[in-house]
Amino acid sequence: MIPLLHDFGGETVLVFGGGRVGARKARRFAREARVVVVSPEFATADGERVDFGDAELVREAPDPDDVSEWFDRTDPALAVAATSDAELNERVEAVARERGVLVNRADQHGEREAGSVVVPATVRDDPVVAAVATGGASPALSRHLRERIETEIADAGAMAELTGELREELQRDGVAPDRRRAAVRAVVRSDAVWKALDSGIPKARQVAADVIADVTGETA
Repeated sequence: MIPLLHDFGGETVLVFGGGRVGARKARRFAREARVVVVSPEFATADGERVDFGDAELVREAPDPDDVSEWFDRTDPALAVAATSDAELNERVEAVARERGVLVNRADQHGEREAGSVVVPATVRDDPVVAAVATGGASPALSRHLRERIETEIADAGAMAELTGELREELQRDGVAPDRRRAAVRAVVRSDAVWKALDSGIPKARQVAADVIADVTGETA
């Protein structure tokens, strides 16, 4: 499998299954897409419904013959089969493939059919996104690696914002591309800049200006 990032803005994700797995998928995609979850019941914890994000919950018990109608009604960009009914999950996958819709089978592990989607463990520090997947072979390992990555990329979002601004300023000032790239690389690799990010971008910018001056002779 080759990892890709997909923009689901303005799209619909159709989830079959209201258990904990379906809830987790719904929360993930509801950050960006319209999510419709179809299930006869929805998972609860301590007497309260599990968080499905901003998903639309439809309390129905579809059988395999109903799947095509749900695709017609929602026109999804991605379908998620997360029920405990293997026959229903197989039908969701089959209809998705017939219609050229992306599909995620939550009950499959290891090797998958071509065109399948695996939802990775994700770490976000916007605009930075890091993801790790084991092809469904070991969700526990995915979670462990995600926790390690969370520590490694602390302040990565702020660094991305800072270096994006610096790159534009250097370009606007006419700094040659090779010197511009070297300057930005130096900022990204500077322990002093990373440390300064704890005090905010203005402080980090001051430190980054010294780093850039050492590389290019220019100030930012």
